[in-house]
Amino acid sequence: VVRRRLLQRYEHQPFISCLAGFYSCRWKRYQRRRTEPGKCCCKMVTFCFSLIFLYMWSEAKNDYNNFDWYNYGNLGFWFLWSLVLLIVAAILFTYITLLLVLAMCLLAEGQQLYLHWSHKIGTFLVLGFSITALFILSVLWGDQWKTVRLSFQITAPYLHIGAITIMVLLSWPVALHAIRADKKVVQVIIVGPYLAILLFLFLIPLGMYSPCIREVGTLGPKPALIGHRGAPMLASENTEMSFQKTIEHGADGLETDVTISYDGVPFLMHDSTLRRTTNIREVYPNDTAQNAALFSWDTLQELNAGTWFLKDKPFSCMGSLSRADQNQAMNQSIYKLSNFLRLADSQNKVVIFDLYRPPEKHPYRNSWINRTLEVILNESGIRPHLVLWLEDDMRSFVQSVAPGFQQTIGHKAPVEDLLMDNIVKLNLAYTEMSSEDIRKYAEKNITTNLYVISEPWLFSLAWCSGAHSVTTNAVHTLKNLSQPLFLMTPQQYNIMWILTDLTSVLLISLIFAL
Repeated sequence: VVRRRLLQRYEHQPFISCLAGFYSCRWKRYQRRRTEPGKCCCKMVTFCFSLIFLYMWSEAKNDYNNFDWYNYGNLGFWFLWSLVLLIVAAILFTYITLLLVLAMCLLAEGQQLYLHWSHKIGTFLVLGFSITALFILSVLWGDQWKTVRLSFQITAPYLHIGAITIMVLLSWPVALHAIRADKKVVQVIIVGPYLAILLFLFLIPLGMYSPCIREVGTLGPKPALIGHRGAPMLASENTEMSFQKTIEHGADGLETDVTISYDGVPFLMHDSTLRRTTNIREVYPNDTAQNAALFSWDTLQELNAGTWFLKDKPFSCMGSLSRADQNQAMNQSIYKLSNFLRLADSQNKVVIFDLYRPPEKHPYRNSWINRTLEVILNESGIRPHLVLWLEDDMRSFVQSVAPGFQQTIGHKAPVEDLLMDNIVKLNLAYTEMSSEDIRKYAEKNITTNLYVISEPWLFSLAWCSGAHSVTTNAVHTLKNLSQPLFLMTPQQYNIMWILTDLTSVLLISLIFAL
């Protein structure tokens, strides 16, 4: 009787009426009704799926440009779909989180849960969107889960604190609901899973691993920075301006892509067509779908390779350009390989490039490597040790005519095979990052370069893992990092872990006692 009277007092408080109004759109006084915790199950499931998707997509920021480029190839126009998806995910997660908080508060006060039909539709849409998005990204972009796995090596200690904090906040409604239960069995059903999850969270740090949790003095040197197509956040990719910006910001090397024109001039172009990074639509509108290698060098020189950068803004985090930089960007043209190599040699920068074989019926289809070597050795004058040779075809021939090249391979292989082929560097996707493998190769003087790393957290992980260098879109940002983010000693982490657990146990005990 006393408990019923106490609860009746809460029903007359405006706060409860406000909560119920937002949740069910019933702006009137409630009559208390017995409500089971299962009423929140649907929202809990939706919350979990939306949280997973939001976390996955937030950690995928390093690869947003690849996602937008993929959509460009399918839709035919450039747009920052990645940023839109992130905003939508954040809005939907916030919405379902607010609904869940309202439901938990109402449950704690013994109020009935009547979800308005508009919120039911909203919950269904959030759940459907999250599941569909996760499924589509898993099918089309499954490697992104490897990024999520890597992110746990950085964020796990902080996710642990966040999870413990949520459990402390949930202890209040759990305790109130358990107290109101009439049967011991029901109380066990309510409290038992809660305590089991809490115990799991207390012990989960025992299985955590992060290369950024290490003793003082064991951190290796900062990885060298190689500009991916130059500095594509500061200038149009694969242009002279882009590489000059990379050098200005202190990069150690330059990365690019090489195609051979129809008349045998190697030039820099990543895409198979000229549609995205030139104004070919305006100059030759009927040839937008033609392979870039099928144009003569005279024709390629007529195209502008910079105006698209100012118009499309290919990166969401691009800063504003000065008037001088805008004018310079508007006058960029397609860059010749020989000029690129001369620039690198004059600045003592290593170069690495993907060499694309020309299409069928191209005059240099079968002599593409010979023609490229001719430019490197005879026309550019670059010192051989600055060239990281990545192409696998005719590697033995390349070694015989250019023994000074640093032979580089784009996949993992047994150390014995690499030494037999005189490989001195691995060029790996960052999703293949492994501190154990990097250390194993380094013991045999085989260094590792990881591509493409532009986010500070990912660069910090590569640094802690022992990578020798990284290929990046953001030389101007990563150059300023003086030490890895989230770096801590095992002692510091143990203190953080123990204090978090002890504080949470104290708070939860007080809440249940009250």
